[in-house]
Amino acid sequence: MMQSAWTVVFAGLGVNLTLGFLYAWGVIAATLAKDFGWSATQTQIPYILASLIFALSMVPAGRLQDRKGPRTALWLSALLAGVGFLGASVTLTVLGLAFFFGVLFGLAMGFGYAAPTPAAIKWFHPQHRGFISGIVVSGYGIAPVYIAPLAHAIIARYGLSRAFLIFGCLFAGVIFALSFLIANPPASWTPVVLPFGKKHVALKAAKDFTPKEMVRTRAFALLWVLFLLGTFAGLLVIGQMPRIAEEIAGLEYGFVPVALYAVANFLGRMSWGTVSDRLGRGKALSLAFLIQTIVFFVFEQLTNPVLLLVGKSLVGFTFGGMLAVFPAVCADFFGLKNLGVNYGILFTAWGVGGIIGPLLGGLSRDITGGHTVSFLVSGCASLLGVFLSLLLLKRGKDDVPGNT
Repeated sequence: MMQSAWTVVFAGLGVNLTLGFLYAWGVIAATLAKDFGWSATQTQIPYILASLIFALSMVPAGRLQDRKGPRTALWLSALLAGVGFLGASVTLTVLGLAFFFGVLFGLAMGFGYAAPTPAAIKWFHPQHRGFISGIVVSGYGIAPVYIAPLAHAIIARYGLSRAFLIFGCLFAGVIFALSFLIANPPASWTPVVLPFGKKHVALKAAKDFTPKEMVRTRAFALLWVLFLLGTFAGLLVIGQMPRIAEEIAGLEYGFVPVALYAVANFLGRMSWGTVSDRLGRGKALSLAFLIQTIVFFVFEQLTNPVLLLVGKSLVGFTFGGMLAVFPAVCADFFGLKNLGVNYGILFTAWGVGGIIGPLLGGLSRDITGGHTVSFLVSGCASLLGVFLSLLLLKRGKDDVPGNT
């Protein structure tokens, strides 16, 4: 059964390797701007909508995962991904991509992303929550490493329309196949304890909170704000990545910064979960926010291509890390029974960040001709996150009734 536990983990990673197409949107956006004459703001509309729908659909998807198990949610994800990309391939307009990519693929991401992580961490002891969730969600972060250059090559050879069609067939098939390897553990299952421990003593939820009970706690409000601050800046950079790289440091190969950002994102997801297991969630989040703060306040001075790539990588490293920490935080505070839907509700903060971040990035570029405003706002948001992580996350723990 140990093998079954790891099968779930790596199958979940595989699912996220397909859903991470969203993080390669910068390559698509650059093509739409260059070949179809879209403005910077227009290129962000499908991306913004996909981010919003992704986050909102995590709530019903999480409820479906909790009640029916992960497989049904994954089957629906495969269907939506296939239909969404097929439709996108024949409607290369703002309205067409807004619906087929933004709405349908956004739904596919929500139902696909909600299923693997709650299932995987249920197979392991609570002391490994950060580590296991980091492995599963790392697929989403590393996906652009292969998607960005592959999309660049396919678009160059076949055009954007056929590229959408090819990715749609690939993603739908992979998600459907991997769904048969992902399941919740049996009721009698004894969680796996891995041969390494941790120094930090995990917060233990006194009970399994229902969604209604969770949203009434102050801890949830504080965590939601932290999640928003932690994702806002990273999503802003993702949506404008090739353009930022070219205009600040003269990097013309759009997929290179996208792929490098993805590697950093992957490493962050793999490492920050374990860091939070050992240091505690609040200290880990505060450290991640501090790194982001420093980078954003100096971002516009990184005119050397190497330094710019380092700065982007640090943002990706911390942004990815936060997405590994928050599922563990949610389980720590509110229990495992309703983790799918509870984390889905918390994940709506990511959706709000997915609207504000890319929209600010596009409008800032169109109105001012640069990215100064975006970087300053992101730096201030990250600085606020430093203090909230240390001061308010600890206070929030005390506001969850019965936690010890």
